[in-house]
Amino acid sequence: MRGKKKHPYRKVREARLPRGESIETRPAAVNERADAGHWEMDTVVSANKSKKRLLVLTERKTNYEIIELMPDGTTSSVVAALNRLERRFGARRFREIFRSVTVDNGSEFADCAGMEASCERARARTHIYYCHPYSAYERGSNEVGNRMIRRHLPKGTDFSKLTRQAVKEIEAWMNDYPRERLGWTTAKRAFMAAMEGAVQPV
Repeated sequence: MRGKKKHPYRKVREARLPRGESIETRPAAVNERADAGHWEMDTVVSANKSKKRLLVLTERKTNYEIIELMPDGTTSSVVAALNRLERRFGARRFREIFRSVTVDNGSEFADCAGMEASCERARARTHIYYCHPYSAYERGSNEVGNRMIRRHLPKGTDFSKLTRQAVKEIEAWMNDYPRERLGWTTAKRAFMAAMEGAVQPV
């Protein structure tokens, strides 16, 4: 019998080193969710040929969610979305609310300097930490949030006609959903309490 043709091995490309600081240097208080203001960030992709994506930020202590609709998954779109948030909250409050952001090694998060730099002031607006490659569990809160988003936008959903209003309705539903780990209060109430009621998200 003729033997099976042996396919040539493909060389596995080594994961690129992050251009920012490793999660290994993230302070213990952040790891333990002791303080609010530390976030995880990821993207949720569309199906088919639509380039639209969702930028999802999850606050680690309270599970508060912010979802931004982006035209594509480029680094410039990620930076632009963070710029919109900074202008919405104001530069000073943004720095207080977003003390750190943890991301994976996706190409959309390659511009560490752009994500950290304020668009309003000549100083950093946040601090970016990078997870280890192929370690989604290091953004566990993000993963839970993404699964909740998929209840409304199942895998296979085409985002081409998705509107910002529809995205914000999903965001509001998530933030008003009672959470067992929060003692059955909502993420919005927990977040507002953590921020001493000084911030009213838009």
